[in-house]
Amino acid sequence: MVSSPASVAGAGGDNGSSLIDPLLVSRGGGVARKAAGAKGKYWVAADKGERRAAKECGGEDGRPLLFRSYKVKGTLLHPYRALIFARLIGVLLFLGWRIKHNNSNIMWFWTLSFVGDVWFGFSWLLNQLPKFNPIKTIPDLAALKQHCDLSDGSSRLPSIDVFVTTADPIDEPILYTMNCVLSILAADYPVDRYACYLSDDSGALILYEALAETAKFATLWVPFCRKHCIEPRAPESYFQLEAPLHTGRAPEELASDSRVVSLEYGEFKTRLEAIYDTIRKRSDAYNSMQTGKGAPSATWMHNGTQWPGTWIEPTENHRKGHHAGIVKVVLDHPSCGHNLSLKDSTDNNLNFGAIDLRIPTLVYVSREKNPGYDHNKKAGALNAQLRVSALLSNAQFIINFDCDHYINSYQALRAATCFMLDPRGGDNTAFVQFPQRFDNVDPKDRYGNHNRVFFDGTMLALNGLQGPSYVGTGCMFRRLALYGIDPPQWRQDIIIPEASKFGSSIPFLESVSKALNQERSTTPPPINGAFVAKMEMVVSASHDKGTDWGKGVGYIYDIATEDIVTGFRIHAQGWRSVYCTMERDAFCGTAPINLTERLHQILRWSGGSLEMFFSHNNPLIRGHRLRALQRVSYLNMTVYPVTSLFILLYALSPVMWFIPNVVYIQRPFTRYVVYLIVIILMIHIIGWLEIKWAGITWLDYWRNEQFFMIGSTSAYPTAVLHMVVNLLTKKGIHFRVTSKQTTADTNDKFADLYEMRWVPMLIPTVMVLVANIVAIGVTIGKIVAYMGVWTIAQKINAVLGLLLNMWITVLLYPFALAVMGRWAKRPIFRVVLLPITFVIVALVYVGMHILLANILPF
Repeated sequence: MVSSPASVAGAGGDNGSSLIDPLLVSRGGGVARKAAGAKGKYWVAADKGERRAAKECGGEDGRPLLFRSYKVKGTLLHPYRALIFARLIGVLLFLGWRIKHNNSNIMWFWTLSFVGDVWFGFSWLLNQLPKFNPIKTIPDLAALKQHCDLSDGSSRLPSIDVFVTTADPIDEPILYTMNCVLSILAADYPVDRYACYLSDDSGALILYEALAETAKFATLWVPFCRKHCIEPRAPESYFQLEAPLHTGRAPEELASDSRVVSLEYGEFKTRLEAIYDTIRKRSDAYNSMQTGKGAPSATWMHNGTQWPGTWIEPTENHRKGHHAGIVKVVLDHPSCGHNLSLKDSTDNNLNFGAIDLRIPTLVYVSREKNPGYDHNKKAGALNAQLRVSALLSNAQFIINFDCDHYINSYQALRAATCFMLDPRGGDNTAFVQFPQRFDNVDPKDRYGNHNRVFFDGTMLALNGLQGPSYVGTGCMFRRLALYGIDPPQWRQDIIIPEASKFGSSIPFLESVSKALNQERSTTPPPINGAFVAKMEMVVSASHDKGTDWGKGVGYIYDIATEDIVTGFRIHAQGWRSVYCTMERDAFCGTAPINLTERLHQILRWSGGSLEMFFSHNNPLIRGHRLRALQRVSYLNMTVYPVTSLFILLYALSPVMWFIPNVVYIQRPFTRYVVYLIVIILMIHIIGWLEIKWAGITWLDYWRNEQFFMIGSTSAYPTAVLHMVVNLLTKKGIHFRVTSKQTTADTNDKFADLYEMRWVPMLIPTVMVLVANIVAIGVTIGKIVAYMGVWTIAQKINAVLGLLLNMWITVLLYPFALAVMGRWAKRPIFRVVLLPITFVIVALVYVGMHILLANILPF
């Protein structure tokens, strides 16, 4: 009766292994499989009537329809819904049968298993009900271009502030972060309409100087991208592709230009690698000139001033977790003429002709850290960026990235605005979520990193309700929604920003008023000492104290998964969201391919989900404007880890085979197992139909099932245990940041896949695997030993029990491969080892049976 509920996705850029590690990219270039939408045989247009009406009246409010909607064809959707209803009836009949035949060798175990079956049915229903109406939405970029790009070369596209967050230059390699920034600077969007903000939570000079180097290289990279219309626009990924995409006007020049840019990129990486040594040598030279004895060894900037952030040799007020707030405008607004020129990055005069050489605004932000304040991890960093950007650019829309993600489709920013500007409820759309894609995952996706069942199935289903949940990265927000302002249909006529809600910064309160009135400043503010001081004020450690930041304003605090709760808070106010499907993946990133790191990742997600359930953001009691099925979906996202307790109970039940006498959970056992097989089979038939409309493969589906079992015997029970401890001791749950790449083996980019790092939460999984392997061997041994004694019914029961043991073992097969380590590379070990183990256990059992029966006197 077990079905894997929707995973709470939040894989983002957490950690790496060195200052600069090579990005791991697939040779396919991260190009998505064709979206099974517009031309898919299982999807049909859902907005024909709206489009016909818009064509007849010329478009509502003068705005054309900017995205297309598709629904699943009735020939697939109706059987899908019927099967869900049939399985619900089957589950109810099964539970009724169990109550009527409450007969077992161990009644307390029967009671626990019955409670588990009830929970399985309830959990499956929570997971399945929101999937009744999947909707696919695809941006119409041609219509957007026609509507917003004017004939004189100007544009009426709205402004966008792009946020990138990084926590540490060691754990999150600089090369990842700078490639992310370069891909943003090269996006296809009016250069004066968007700005990039990098948040550095370490306060390290190395990241600021790396950003300055990146700005110089961008003066070459960005025009190169614009001239040849290449994809992707992260140079590390682009230069590793065998056949990169381009649609530029001068294809004959691409090869020669590419060679020049590639050489410059190599030098750029060399400069990044040398930054740490450069800073140390410079600082040593300046410190040696200081006359005062006992003066601390400061870290010095290239202009001869002390770095206000973290020093190489930390001292009070200059160490990680305790340093001043820093805001530095690396590249000013293009209209100010302060951008770097091409000569600043290279001596090679490439022919860029009429190509726009300007670079968007680029800003470095490091919020103040003070041991006396809770800095609220990533959510606090995002809120600091939100306030700084309000003073400098105050864009209508915000899009955030983890530092290990990059823009894979240069039209991604335009795609998101299609939904925000569409006349069909665009003004009530709070955020546009893109799917997460990863290009460093092993080809067979052993640990289900791609999570296609969630991103291509569950999220499309939520798109037919109030909208998808926020999953931490690759999401465009409406600034007003982040400020906690109600959607237009619920909004008051006059809203006065209050200091008690937003903080005491007068310039920030003025920016909120401008945002409410949708005023766009055409003249950027002057970047002088006074204005920088105002920006540094809003990133002070004490700014959030006594305000609504982290509660009703901005990204939510005090929870391990700030993304899902932030999205829930916005939906609860009545806003809706949209899931954006593009033929080419909008963004790509990296994922932890090591099993232990992957489990640490889902431990954080599941722990945060349980925290949400036991908080004031519980979907059962919060959100009076939530639609019913949207509430069901959020409830499923918060309670799914509890399912693992009953899965663990069933998965360990094969130890009863070790007992000499046969023990049955339920009598009659044969009918009980047949019921289970039928109900489990119905889950997978429904899953097969989901595969059809979601456009995923059986391998994607199967990897989801396998990793759900692995997580249900390790990370999920650990999260439940953490939550119980939290409720009893009132201590917060602390989860460490996930490391995405930990093995520096340049000869095998999937080397980390074979490294097994043992942690306590793996103990239950080992117990389950061993119990089922041994149970299979013992069952085979019993069948041999009692061949002439057992009745036909007993033999059938043994075979049925054997099937369940083998099913659990197959689900845990990826974990067995992880235990094998590098031996798992050899097919003979993968194919032969388990069968040999079964035979050995069976022979040992038969031998012991003969010994006990014929040699020992008793």
